[in-house]
Amino acid sequence: KNLKIFFKSYKNLNTMASASSTSARSLFVESKMRLADRVQVNVNNIASLARQIQRGSKSSEILMHSAKNFAQQEHSLETAEANLKKTALITSHLEYQMESINRSFIALEEVTEQ
Repeated sequence: KNLKIFFKSYKNLNTMASASSTSARSLFVESKMRLADRVQVNVNNIASLARQIQRGSKSSEILMHSAKNFAQQEHSLETAEANLKKTALITSHLEYQMESINRSFIALEEVTEQ
């Protein structure tokens, strides 16, 4: 009778161990899958970060190019302004010469009439 009880207990213990082993395997597989998911999320995050860094560097290049073009335009505007001032001065001189020519013409007409 004791032997029957022993075998019955052994059988129950073996079944419990088998169930606990299956449960452990199941937990291991589940943990492994969660770890794989987390690794995939991290890889995706790193890829996203790399894209953002690349966009940032392109933005920096575009900004530098724009600043260079702006500086060139500023120089061109300064040159154009200086040329306009020179043109205004030349126009002013031509007006004085025109007035002088008109005075000379009037004086010439007066002399011719006499």
